[in-house]
Amino acid sequence: MKDKITEKDSSAALKLGSLFDGIGVFPLAASRYEITPTWASEIEKAPVSITKHHFPNMLHLGDITKIDGGKIPPVHIITFGSPCQNLSNIGKREGLAGKQSSLFYHAIRIIEEMRCATNGTYPVIAVWENVMGAFSSNNRMDFKAVLESFTNTKIPMPASGVWANAGMVRGKDIEVCWRLLDARYWGKPTLAQRRRRIFLVADFRGKRAREILFKTRDLQSFPTSCGKGGLSSTSTSRISAPKTRGKIPIVRPFQERRMRSTAKDKNKTGFHASFGRTHDPFPTLLAGSVNYFSFWYEGEEKEGFIRQLTPLECERLMGLPEGWTALGHKDEAISDYARYKALGNAIAIPCAEYIMAGIAENL
Repeated sequence: MKDKITEKDSSAALKLGSLFDGIGVFPLAASRYEITPTWASEIEKAPVSITKHHFPNMLHLGDITKIDGGKIPPVHIITFGSPCQNLSNIGKREGLAGKQSSLFYHAIRIIEEMRCATNGTYPVIAVWENVMGAFSSNNRMDFKAVLESFTNTKIPMPASGVWANAGMVRGKDIEVCWRLLDARYWGKPTLAQRRRRIFLVADFRGKRAREILFKTRDLQSFPTSCGKGGLSSTSTSRISAPKTRGKIPIVRPFQERRMRSTAKDKNKTGFHASFGRTHDPFPTLLAGSVNYFSFWYEGEEKEGFIRQLTPLECERLMGLPEGWTALGHKDEAISDYARYKALGNAIAIPCAEYIMAGIAENL
């Protein structure tokens, strides 16, 4: 079928395994650079079904806590965006000791088990993604633990006491680089969503992590449609050319979290500011909420309206092909609720593509 990803069947091809896979963003980015998605681990029903729809030949391993890294197919690249609930600035901030975020250590265990079983041959590269709150959780000690887990080396705290938005450390033969990427500055055209995430690249064989994560490179342009002939948007998702008649559309996203907090504090100025300005990016899509925005044509404010983003528009804000989350592996429709949740937990595709382009270039 045209909406299925073609996996390259070659022993020489680079292979990827995706832990905490979600809706297959890392596999999608990898496949665009001739890296073969080989297996995935995910327990959420809807995301697993969505990924199976697009990658029917990929092996699904299930619960990460039950995976033995020495007994699964070895791969060159392991990617994982481990749960962020306990690291996020909007959570309770239990850090890596929290029930969800502590699953990070299972990914490290699987990597170590695979390297042990293959005499240090696989994986070659590991990629970790998470919220920028990981820089500061647990009095900034969590990110130190992350670096030490990858390098198996004691890493000192920065003299400033604050982790930089980009950096590099080495441990024995392992090079680790990290960088904070904001999705709004990536893609062609750039995405309209403010989404700041830490991306960390670990090279277990030498000095290529810096080339992968810091080198300037152009991204390819890919079709926005993932369906047969393309999936059309809903009637409220696009502004048709005939309707505008030369009018200037005004779109202003709400900063919902700021709106609620300033209303609670009776902060009138902050409350008004939460309504956004014309060229403001959309706030970060979250798994537990729906984003709203106001729309009108210039000079016709009284005819304007407020509505929430559609799942299709959320896919666009993540840089995903239109309709990526619409269907499961048996072509069953995925509910809007499940799509919003999955997209709020997902990774912006242009950021993942940039890293996969660097890996393909260097390996």
